[in-house]
Amino acid sequence: MSITEQTSPAATGTDPKAEVAALPQRLVAAWAEHDSAAFAQLFTSDGTMILPGVFCQGHEQIQQFMTNAFAGPYRGTRVTGQPFNIRFLGPDTVVMLTQGGVLAPGEEEVSAERAVRACWLAVRTDGQWRLAAYQNSPKN
Repeated sequence: MSITEQTSPAATGTDPKAEVAALPQRLVAAWAEHDSAAFAQLFTSDGTMILPGVFCQGHEQIQQFMTNAFAGPYRGTRVTGQPFNIRFLGPDTVVMLTQGGVLAPGEEEVSAERAVRACWLAVRTDGQWRLAAYQNSPKN
């Protein structure tokens, strides 16, 4: 799928769309290391994460949830996700839609039951894109 950009940000000398599109890869990297602290730092200090049956707000709650998840149901897993739509709401605010999911140990493709679509509300603070809000739901 291609990434679409509906509103272009002001020229900054860098490619803001590429910077935003790198945010999912930073999440993938934190997950691959099962690094709940790095995962939580992808969010703003008051950022929210909503998953089916889960609501976390702020670094501490997000980190604690991911620490428990990496020790339990997400142990040994990887995650994947690719943007398919990026919409700038302003030069420092973007909505990004991705699809992907959790890869069980040994899997190379996301199974239908673990496939998700996600909505990311990202803001640029101190020159770095962070998640103000993230929500995913089953793809099907």
